[in-house]
Amino acid sequence: MKKFLLMVIALCLFQASQATIRLPHIFSDGVVLQQKTDIQLWGWASPNEKVSIWPSWQKDSIHLRANPDGKWMVTLHTPAAGGPFTIDFDAHNHIRLSDVWLGEVWVCSGQSNMEFTYNWRKAKDIGIDFDSCNRYNLHFFQVPKTTGVTPQEDLPGSWMHCDSNTLKNFSAVAYFFGKKLNKNLHVPIGLISSNWGGTPAEVWTPAALVNENPFLHKWQEKIKPSIGWPILAGRAYNGMIYPLTNFAIAGTIWYQGESNVDTYQSYGQLFKTMIRSWRTRWNQDFPFYFVQIAPFHYNAENGAELRDQQTQALTLPHTGMVVTADLVSDTNDIHPHDKYDVGYRLANLALSDHYLLQGHFPKSPVLSHYEVKGNKVQIYFKDAETGLNVKSGSTKDIQQLFIAGEDQHLYPATLSIEHDGSITVSSKEVTAPKLIEYGFTNTRLGNLISGDGLPVAPFRIKLQ
Repeated sequence: MKKFLLMVIALCLFQASQATIRLPHIFSDGVVLQQKTDIQLWGWASPNEKVSIWPSWQKDSIHLRANPDGKWMVTLHTPAAGGPFTIDFDAHNHIRLSDVWLGEVWVCSGQSNMEFTYNWRKAKDIGIDFDSCNRYNLHFFQVPKTTGVTPQEDLPGSWMHCDSNTLKNFSAVAYFFGKKLNKNLHVPIGLISSNWGGTPAEVWTPAALVNENPFLHKWQEKIKPSIGWPILAGRAYNGMIYPLTNFAIAGTIWYQGESNVDTYQSYGQLFKTMIRSWRTRWNQDFPFYFVQIAPFHYNAENGAELRDQQTQALTLPHTGMVVTADLVSDTNDIHPHDKYDVGYRLANLALSDHYLLQGHFPKSPVLSHYEVKGNKVQIYFKDAETGLNVKSGSTKDIQQLFIAGEDQHLYPATLSIEHDGSITVSSKEVTAPKLIEYGFTNTRLGNLISGDGLPVAPFRIKLQ
């Protein structure tokens, strides 16, 4: 009897020692996987254990072994959008993922203006259609606020269908972005919301890229400590981005910058470093669309400086910027309530530049290049095909457009709008232009608009 009990105990211990197959939380019921691409499925099992995987959209199962550390990963190609499907995982135990969809997956990240939800401020004026929101094939994954000293392998959370309850606590910008994608692409849309109000961009960037760069590290050390959010480089990246980087995505939308206004000097380099690092870790040169910070009464003119730094990211391929100069009714509120237009403008970038959809998807004109012609400067813009106008007036009514000579004294500029969508700027007071500024203030961003009524992005040109 004693011998029998020992055998039973030994068998139980042996079975307990066999780790059950386990998946990261990003693979839950309701998951949206990127369509028509190579994706990775991964997880954990016993060391060297056989793992079988069967996605219901294909005929054959996939067979592999976990490595000596118990980790496993497989790459497979997904077909065109559809669902719902199932995925079965078999090893020592069995897992079935249900309600699996194939579609377009976007990461939605940044600080509080991306985090902004209906329930966050009971913002009843942001235009969310709760009665009909469930008619759109949208799926949410909310990444909890968490940090890591080192890169983490997993994060909490699960996928949710968009409905009147789940939407109240989800990013409004992300929702409006996803809604327009779904209405135009007619495929399931997966939105991964990973954001944290108050955070500077350093915390979303791998720590080594900040700490080992003397310029970036110098400015990172000037960020004021906070109790409510992390400020150390890499902490949110380690906990809220890195665990997602094996998960195939279509692209990223980003709304952040307010917490870097006081250290704007490094933001252009920092922002480009962050974008490159995400693309490198994902091993995808995915589109990255971002929102220029809104008008607000910052100290000095640091808001204008930060906006100028943000535009440096447009030198990277597959980037685009949404301008918000016309979307703010209260410049004493750092959280404008109009998230509808922000989300839709981000979607316009994706639909036209990434999905190459035929149709009219208006975008704000952004400075492209210039030519000096004596005492005049001709300025050209990207996305100005519909022409330019002065809102509610003629060219004589242009606001916040200035020109300076060698002495850097700014004079109101004379504006001429050309037929090709460019503008010519001059002043009788300036014979040799050296500086041009348009909308280069914290709150007064000018009245030059496209033929679609969208604001031209503020700019500053330092002429050689």
